[in-house]
Amino acid sequence: MKLILLIPVLAAAALAQTGGQSSFNGRWDLTVHAGHDTYPSWVEVTGAPDAPKVRVVGRVASAHPATDVKLSGASLLFSTEEWFGKTMQVKWDLRVKDGAIAGTYSRADGVNASFEGKRAPSLNRTVRSWGSPQPLFNGTDMSGWEPFTTEPGKVPESHWKAEGGDLLNVSPGANIRTTRTFNDFKLHVEFNCPDEGNSGIYLRGRDEIQVAYEKGIDALHGMGALYGFIAPSVSLPWKPGQWETFDITLVGRKLTVVRDGQTTINAQEIPGITGGAIDSHEGEPGPIYLQGDHTGGMRYRNITIAQPR
Repeated sequence: MKLILLIPVLAAAALAQTGGQSSFNGRWDLTVHAGHDTYPSWVEVTGAPDAPKVRVVGRVASAHPATDVKLSGASLLFSTEEWFGKTMQVKWDLRVKDGAIAGTYSRADGVNASFEGKRAPSLNRTVRSWGSPQPLFNGTDMSGWEPFTTEPGKVPESHWKAEGGDLLNVSPGANIRTTRTFNDFKLHVEFNCPDEGNSGIYLRGRDEIQVAYEKGIDALHGMGALYGFIAPSVSLPWKPGQWETFDITLVGRKLTVVRDGQTTINAQEIPGITGGAIDSHEGEPGPIYLQGDHTGGMRYRNITIAQPR
């Protein structure tokens, strides 16, 4: 009996000493500084104090679990594998103070970084009525769109052009984004993805809806998925080289995707940013961006957006 009572006492003492696993638990939007390079990241911590679980979204790729997770004093320590030209191990050290998070990481190639962040906002919102859809692409030129890169120091040439009413990415190069930014919206997009094509539609510039017909990828990373977070609930036939549609509604964190008239994601919560996001400021408006750095041959047309009245 004494031993049973002693365990919770010791656990409480450990929590008091470390600030408690509850101080880490939750989702965190991070900004990482590695030399001259700054990029967004995301961390989620769950689990009991004696068995914390962590998953991370790094610069690229999707949410993935951390290993060697442990509390050490006031720090939460863990390891991940991230892509920086090649896969390498990264060791993280996180601390929470006054509701904010900060820390450092060290990469296997000797690069060290610091980061800071804050708890991801809840974004609990509703929309009562919508305005009329407005075009984002005029079908004749690139007005309202601009090329950009998410990797500082790497400025690929843009191969996007207007052709026959389509927005065509001729070959791999720059991504493009709208010059306007948006909060909540209904987005209509028609797309034509070639066989082995890979692109994506980023909502607010942070959350990728996958557009790809690559072989060997799972549902979490395939056509119509919120990349790495939410797989489509309905598996639809592949249609490489054919025109298809997405009707995407985003209100706060609630995402609905209708593909070719069928609801494939129904009012699901977006947990956090996906790899390739422009930043981690989830509470701010952002652009619509189209991924152009993977493969060429992607076509988009009839891109319209409706916003709340």
